[in-house]
Amino acid sequence: MSRHTTFRYCLDPTVEQSDMLARHAGAARFAFNQSLDFVKTALTQRKTRPAHPVPWTRFDLIKTFNTWKKTEAAGRVFTVDAAGVTDVQVTGLAWRAQVSQQVFEEAAVDCGRALAAFSDSRTGKHAGKRVGFPRFKKKGTTVPAFRIRNKPAKSGRASIRVGDQGRARSVALPGIGAIRVREDTRRLRRMLTKDRARILYVTVAYRVRRWWISLTVEASDLHTAHRHRPREHADHGGWVGIDRGLTAFAVAANSTGAEVARITNAPKPLITGLDRQRRMAKSVTRKQSGSRNHRQAVAQLARHHHKVANIRRHFAHQVANQLVKTHDRLVVEDLNVAGMLGNRRSARAISDVGWADFARLLVYKQAWHGGTVTVADLWFPSSKRCSACGAPNPTLSLADRMFVCECGFRADRDHNAAVNLALWPTIEQDFSRSPDPRAGGRVTKVRRREGSDRHPVGVGETVLVDAGTEVHATLVA
Repeated sequence: MSRHTTFRYCLDPTVEQSDMLARHAGAARFAFNQSLDFVKTALTQRKTRPAHPVPWTRFDLIKTFNTWKKTEAAGRVFTVDAAGVTDVQVTGLAWRAQVSQQVFEEAAVDCGRALAAFSDSRTGKHAGKRVGFPRFKKKGTTVPAFRIRNKPAKSGRASIRVGDQGRARSVALPGIGAIRVREDTRRLRRMLTKDRARILYVTVAYRVRRWWISLTVEASDLHTAHRHRPREHADHGGWVGIDRGLTAFAVAANSTGAEVARITNAPKPLITGLDRQRRMAKSVTRKQSGSRNHRQAVAQLARHHHKVANIRRHFAHQVANQLVKTHDRLVVEDLNVAGMLGNRRSARAISDVGWADFARLLVYKQAWHGGTVTVADLWFPSSKRCSACGAPNPTLSLADRMFVCECGFRADRDHNAAVNLALWPTIEQDFSRSPDPRAGGRVTKVRRREGSDRHPVGVGETVLVDAGTEVHATLVA
């Protein structure tokens, strides 16, 4: 077993089970906040006592919390006998036996991960946006959720079971019992029965007024019939470039210039349902905060956002499945999506297509099928480079949908970019990064406009399921 996947279902618990799930989620939030309080208290005491230890790692936090929950600081009861003598009985957390103990440990692990991310960000080990110090989780603003590991019992029986006791649509959790599931679990049960999968842990979360469960599974590799044939060591061809865009969701072409796929019917659920979203948002603002009508309006708006996200994710899965099943070598460009979202004119359209999530799906799905995904350099001019002669066209703008080169080559802009991406593995050495670390790319001389000496302000600036389902996109062979 070498790949990890997740099965997500919507739960249909009873009233008692809903209360139990909410109690577990509250226990996870309490354990996280208490673990973070241990760290903050130790850091404060360390100012006067430098040798005072600070529980920072996940193991230290688990040990500290397990010790604390049985002490007098966690809970005590005062008893008075007939003679008026007061006695103190240490109870610890009186309600700790009502929830699974793994909830406390996993919450401490989450706190340790947050602290580790903060440390790595400060030392430069964490790439990307800087991570701040963890904050306490507040009730009402934090998504109620908890995690439980699949720890087998002494008898060898798994603590998390799917389809237990003849109930096919059910998931059994320790301390809660069998909970009914709305969707069909046949595919997961079949993998578990044939020992082709093993449940690692589950995450239960409450979103859009429903409880959802995600089962993280360690599964075996795909059957050899569904995997790509290994290529010879000397074979350097077969690359297919994928250009992501707004007019066409994705255009795929090989190095010879043949277009293998063009997906133009992206659903764009955010823009399609924008009028409905605005009406719902206005309805929320008209309701009195804290009232039942306000809660219902908020839940209705949340369901709309949830539906939009599901439509976008489902379409991305369909296109990614089709591409990885038909091509074993793919090339995608490294897009600075976060930076593009700073453009207020195109931020909504870029967010609606989900470029980053689509690239993430391609990477792990291709790894399942035994293929390869190569990421082209961020500064590779895939759109402005001629795929026929290799000459750049610096005058090409975003409004130009056709690429025209001085050599006489003329092609669709997206098609030309896809062919250049397919050629990237063979010309990668010719596009090394610039030695200028601040520029990040090649240093180019920008000629100032005429009259820049008379108007110095603003002159000369450069402008900026691997389930085999059918694909609704139109694929051109």
